[in-house]
Formats: sequence, C-alpha cells, structure tokens
Amino acid sequence: MVGHVAVGGGLNGTTVSPVVVQSMTNTDTADAQATIAQVYQLWQAGSEVVRITVNSPEAAAQVGTIRKGLDALGCPVPLVGDFHYNGHKLLQAYPECAQALAKYRINPGNVGKGSKRDEQFAAMIEAAIQYQKAVRIGVNWGSLDQAKMAQMMDDNGKSANPLSADALMREALIQSALESAQQAVDLGLSPNQIIISCKVSNVQDLVLVYQELGNRCDYPLHLGLTEAGMGSKGVVASTAALAILLQQGIGDTIRVSLTPEPTESRTKEVVVAQEILQTMGIRSFTPLVTACPGCGRTTSTYFQELALQIQTWLRNQMPVWRSQYPGVETLNVAVMGCVVNGPGESKLANIGISLPGTGEVPVAPVFVDGEKTVTLKGDHIAEEFQQIVDEYVRTHYAEGGKLHAAKPGVIPILAI
Repeated sequence: MVGHVAVGGGLNGTTVSPVVVQSMTNTDTADAQATIAQVYQLWQAGSEVVRITVNSPEAAAQVGTIRKGLDALGCPVPLVGDFHYNGHKLLQAYPECAQALAKYRINPGNVGKGSKRDEQFAAMIEAAIQYQKAVRIGVNWGSLDQAKMAQMMDDNGKSANPLSADALMREALIQSALESAQQAVDLGLSPNQIIISCKVSNVQDLVLVYQELGNRCDYPLHLGLTEAGMGSKGVVASTAALAILLQQGIGDTIRVSLTPEPTESRTKEVVVAQEILQTMGIRSFTPLVTACPGCGRTTSTYFQELALQIQTWLRNQMPVWRSQYPGVETLNVAVMGCVVNGPGESKLANIGISLPGTGEVPVAPVFVDGEKTVTLKGDHIAEEFQQIVDEYVRTHYAEGGKLHAAKPGVIPILAI
C-alpha cells in the first residue's frame, strides 16, 4: 500500500516524503498575465504544485512565458499541464511548453479513440521521456475509455459472478490507470516518473477505488474528490474522503476541487487542503487558532471577532514568516470565550487568552507556554494580544531560537 506521511512525523510517527498540496488555476492559460497572477496567488497561499489547462495552441504558446514570468517573481512552483484530446499535437508543436512544464497530466479516456488512442498516448509519453518530465495518469469517471468500458460490460455479463454496476465502474477506473501506466513503462518511461489518480465524485466510491489501488500498485497516488461542490458541501465531502485515505497511509499528493463562490478567492482550495493535513497531525502549514463555539455564557461576539482577526492575521503573516521564522507553522493559539474552559485551553496552547463571558469580570488573562503572564483590560485587548503573539514569534522562532518543527522534507519529482 502506498503511504507517504508528512514532514515532521506522520500518523505512525515516521518521517518520509511529505503529502504535497496541489491546486489548479481557472484562468484562460492563453492570458499569460492573468495566469501568472493566479499561480502566484495560489503559491503564496501555500500551494506546492499548480496545474494549468493546456487546451489550445494559444494556451501552449504562453506556457513558456508563464514559467519565465513566475521565475522573475521568485516563484519556483512546479507547473503541471492538463492535456485533453490534443496534447500529443501541442507537446510536439510547442517544445517550449513541453520543457517549461514539470509534469504532464494525461487522461486515458480522452487521449484518442480507436487505433489513434495508442499512437497519441505514445506521442505524449515520448515527449515526457525526451524532456525528462513526470506524468500523471489521471482517470476520471466522467470520461472513462468507452471502448474499454463496453468490453468490460460484455465480459461481466458473461461472468458466473458478475460485478454490480458500481463495482464494475470502479474496476474500470483501476484497470484503465494501471494498464496505461504499464503502457507508459513499456514505451520507456521510468516507473519513478509516474503518478496515478482515479477520481470520482462519490465519497465511498473514492475510498474503495484508492484502497484497491493501494493494494495493487506501488505508484504514488494523487487524491482528490472530483467536482466536490461549493461551500460547506464541497469542504465536508473532500475532507471525509481524503481523511479516511490519509489515515490509512494512502496518498502522496492531494487537491481539494472546490467550486468557488462568485466572490470567493481561488485560494480557498489550498487552505482547505492544508487544514485537512494539519488538523490530522500530518503536516503543519500555518499557526492555527483554537476557539470555543460559544454558548449562553458568551452572548458577546467579542471572542468570535478576536478569533477571526487573529486567525486571519496569522495566515497573512505566513508568506514572510515562513522564511524568517522556521517552525512557526506549528504555533498554537487559543482564543476562549469564558471561564469554564478558557484558562485550561489557554494553558495548553503556546499562547492563549481567556476572554470574559457574560457577567464575568471584564479582564482577560493571557497564558504563554502554560504560565499566566499578564491580564489585559480595556478597549485594546485585541491589539495588545496581537503584539504578544508577534513578540512570541520573534523570540521563539528566530534563527537560533526555539524551534518547534522538524526540518522540512524535499518534495520528490514523483510528487510534483
């Protein structure tokens, strides 16, 4: 079973290659400046790999410009080219595109039909070999190879123990991925350059597919619930599916395929992916805030406003803190709303504040590494607490100071 756990120790305490967070742009790749801007934004949010659509000559012609533009901004994030239908032509006609990408995503279901399928698939693999690029064999249940599916249905109908329709679909996904990977190896691509994904939009089907894949191959696996949806539905569905698999040690890269709401940033999918890994204790990306949900003892919204303010501020600091203060991503801050659990939770965090609940004395004790250090009062509690957090970061995570995280791992090419 494939299982790459995280930097700093995984669920079983081991330390190997980190589970990598991927994202994807929704800009027209032919618009180089818009794509550069969004890739940079995703990278700033913490995406370690970004996939871009390469669906036309106009898009392919701009990939080299996009790579150079990102390099000029000091953004080294690897780019994955998402090819469908005409990838064999684009990789041949635009060598700068083929060179600029770190990996090619190939969907066996739409690389070509009939006799052309093998020829066009081979052309893409040959480009990967020529330019020494990784390949993701990315099967999707919405675009399964129809010829293969039809043959499997015929064979299944003749079987003494036929599979159910759902089981047959899962088996078709797995066979398509593994057979295509073997075909790529037979063409000369190293197995170390191949990663596999089999995406569906149903949680239970995804879990069953990847459990079987983990048992049947040693290729690294890219996890993602395709078309997860919008808002809380997309977040919950993705978390449910990925958490089960990650808990079992399955998965090397993940992407959370959220549909952004009209005014929502594309970076939310990165934040959700990071928080899945961080809340499971697999990797740390940014300091997290522990906050109580509120109840009848906390009719004021002050602690909610402070928790949101602190969490937003911490995440916004990370592009700078990440390089200046190694280990700061493991910082734990507690913002509690009353005397019942407030002091206890605050003592368990690196820094915690227990705000007054309804009817409590209007003071807010602050705890640093379990010890009460100061009591804040008045109209500027938020600003003063933020200063305490900032001072803690500067004194505890500066070069030569107290580090709370293991040394970062190296993302191998197979995880790009």
